[in-house]
Amino acid sequence: MLTLKDLTTDEFRFLLDETLKFKGNRAQHVKDQPLRGKTLGMIFQKRSTRTRVSTETAMVELGGHALFLGKDDIQLGVNESLFDTAKVLGRMVSGILARVFDHSDVEVLAKHSGVPVINALSDLFHPLQGLADVMTIEEHLGKLKGVNIAWIGDGNNVCHSLMISSIKMGMNIHIATPEGYEPDSTVFDYCKNNASSSEQVRLTYDPIVAATDANVVVTDTFISMGQEAEKQEKLKKFKGFQVNNQLVQHADKDYIFLHCLPRHEEEVTDDVIYGEHSVVFDEAENRLHTVAAVLKNVL
Repeated sequence: MLTLKDLTTDEFRFLLDETLKFKGNRAQHVKDQPLRGKTLGMIFQKRSTRTRVSTETAMVELGGHALFLGKDDIQLGVNESLFDTAKVLGRMVSGILARVFDHSDVEVLAKHSGVPVINALSDLFHPLQGLADVMTIEEHLGKLKGVNIAWIGDGNNVCHSLMISSIKMGMNIHIATPEGYEPDSTVFDYCKNNASSSEQVRLTYDPIVAATDANVVVTDTFISMGQEAEKQEKLKKFKGFQVNNQLVQHADKDYIFLHCLPRHEEEVTDDVIYGEHSVVFDEAENRLHTVAAVLKNVL
């Protein structure tokens, strides 16, 4: 599972239903232990709170065992090639979850390890976050089809996965980015070509246009890990893209706010992220139930 493009609409729906089952009856799945005897190698080139805690917790609760493999724990990219690492891990573990900088790294792991590989974040995609976001939207709005999403900020990996989720599940997404920070053209073209209408995936450079009548307002960090040197330049370019009370006045009166966390004040103000429309902590919790469903059905 390297990208949500890998899933058919029916498979996407199945994983959402499985996720809701896990959340609704967590104790039963802990009792059943469907991953007893399974081992997951967790490669983390980037640090994380939600991804690490949710995955390790899910593996323990489902009866399996997770091995955390940080950049200082294994030889990956230092004294051993990614190809060799894939070959070795594939002979020892039931599956690999990888949080990496370059998407090509998860592709190499998937090609050469011989075991299931789950992308826990790459520079192009964040499929587990996409699933959790869609689950959260359905929980709070009671539907997916026809929901209008406003993405405000950087056209990054989280944006890509939400775009793909939108076309798979019948939602509409209106993306507002500064010029030069649009979604990857290959991902954008894929979504436009597979959309049910020309209005399903739209791009603008005006946050107000994207936010108007939105049922869901979403943003993410403007400065991703590895981009710290670009911080001052990006902050200048992203001026006017902060999600604040003025911007959300244009959204639907019952809108919900999403953010995958951690947050910074430049992208969203306290009164929005901690306000009555924010569901960011439900969204964070749903990372656990999402990864549990994926692990059970992929390993």
